[in-house]
Amino acid sequence: MVTTSSGAVRGTSGPKVSTFQGIPYATATRFSAPTPVPPWQGTRDATKPGNVCAQPAGYPIGKPSTAEDCLNLNVTTPTGKHDELPVIVWVHGGSLMYGMGDLYRADRLAAGGAVVVSMNYRLGATSFLTHPSLPDSGGLALDDQRAALRWVRQNIAAFGGDPGKVTIMGQSGGGFAVCGHLASPASAGLFQRAIIQSAPCADASRTKAEALAESSEVIKKAGCADASDVASCLRDLPMAKLLEAYGTQREPRPYSGTPSLPLPVDQALRTGRFNRVPVLVGVNHDEENGMILGLELATGKPMAATDYRPAITEAYGKNAAAVLRRYPLGNSAGRTLATVKTDSTWSAPTLDTARALSRWTSTRMFEFAEQRTPWYAGTPKPSFPAAAQHMAELPYLFDLTLFEKLSLQQSTLANRLIATWTRFARTGDPNGGGEQPWPLLRDNGSQAGWHVQSLTSGTWKRADYAQDHHYRFWTTLNH
Repeated sequence: MVTTSSGAVRGTSGPKVSTFQGIPYATATRFSAPTPVPPWQGTRDATKPGNVCAQPAGYPIGKPSTAEDCLNLNVTTPTGKHDELPVIVWVHGGSLMYGMGDLYRADRLAAGGAVVVSMNYRLGATSFLTHPSLPDSGGLALDDQRAALRWVRQNIAAFGGDPGKVTIMGQSGGGFAVCGHLASPASAGLFQRAIIQSAPCADASRTKAEALAESSEVIKKAGCADASDVASCLRDLPMAKLLEAYGTQREPRPYSGTPSLPLPVDQALRTGRFNRVPVLVGVNHDEENGMILGLELATGKPMAATDYRPAITEAYGKNAAAVLRRYPLGNSAGRTLATVKTDSTWSAPTLDTARALSRWTSTRMFEFAEQRTPWYAGTPKPSFPAAAQHMAELPYLFDLTLFEKLSLQQSTLANRLIATWTRFARTGDPNGGGEQPWPLLRDNGSQAGWHVQSLTSGTWKRADYAQDHHYRFWTTLNH
C-alpha cells in the first residue's frame, strides 16, 4: 500500500517488482484541459488496469473503447525498500490514435533498477479535434501527459523514485509526444532526460490551419458543422459516432502557435528554443519492414515485382526516377520498397533530429539493428525477415505478449538494453556496463562527428549510418 496525494492505493507485490495499476492522475470532461483528481476516502484498489481511452478498433497495440474517464497510470517499482531510484515515464505509441499503457508490462525494466510509469492519455478525436469553440482542444494528449508528469513529481517518491531524475521516454506516436514536450515551455522542469524511439521530431507538430482543415471535415461528417453551438453538438455526440466520423487512418499531431507549443517542433529544436536535457534518440534499421509485412498479412500474399515501380512513382512523384536508380528492384519487391521508405521516412529525418539537438544539448543517437528479432505471436511467418522492424526493440524492453517469447540470445540483448536505458535514466549518460564507448553525436561540420551506435546482440559499435541509409541522397533530394 502507498499513500498518494489523492489517497491510498493498494497494488500487487511479486518477487521482483510491485505493480500499481489504474491510478487516476487527472480528470477531464470532453475537449477540456485535465484537472486534478478529487481525493478519495479509504484505500483504492490498484490491482487491475484502468479504462482505456476512447479509440476505434484497429491495431493489436490498442483496444476498442468509448471510455472518457480514462486518465490513469501504472507504476512498477522494484520490490523492497528503495529510495531515489531513477524514474522512466513511458508514453505509449499508436500514432496518437491507439494504445494503452498497461500493454507494456514493465517488470523487467523496473527490475533493472528504475521506477517505471506508464499512462493512458486522450487520443485521436478526443485530443486533436480543433475548432474555435473548443479553446482547450487540439493537443490534449500532451496536456494529459503533462498532468501525469506533475503527478509523478508530486507522488513518485512514495514509490521509491527520485522526482529529480525523471526520464520521459516514448516510441513512435509516443516518441513524437516526447519531441513535443522538449519543445514545450509548459513541460519545462517536469523531466530531466528524454528518450525518443522511432519518431523523427520534424513530424511532431502541425500548423493550426492544417488542424482546422482536418477537423472541419470530421465535424461535417459528425453532423455538427451547421449546429448553432458546434461545441455543444460535439460534446453531446455519442462517442462511437465521434470516433466513426474521425476514422481510423489519421496520424494527428498537436498544432503550434499556442502558449504551450509556441514554435513548430522542428523549428524549436533547430533554434535551440527547447528544454535542453540529455537526449537518447534512435531509430530501427528496418522500420518499414513492419508496414510492408502488415500489408502482406492483410492481403495474404507478398508484394508483386510489377507493383514496385508504380509504388515508387506514387510515393515519390517527380523524384521517382532518381529513387529507382538509387534503389533498383531486388529479389523481393516488398523488401526493396521497405528499404526505400525506411531510409526516406525514418533514417534520414532521425539523423536530422539528432544533429539539430546536438547543437544545443547532450545528444546520443542509436540504431537498433538486431536482425534475429521476435515475430508476432500466432502470426504466419513473413516472406522476408522482419529484422529490426518498427516496434522490434519493444519486446526487449517490456514484457509484450504481442511477440514471440525471447530466446536466450534475445534475453541477453534485452538485459543489455535495459541496463543501458537505466544508466541513462540515472545519470544522463548510457556508457558503462562493459559496453564499447558511446560518444556524443557532434554536428561540427564533419560527418565524422555523426556517431550512431549500432545496438545488436554482438559488440556495440559505430554504424556506417549515413552511407547505409543514403543520407546525402535523401537530404539533397528533399531540398
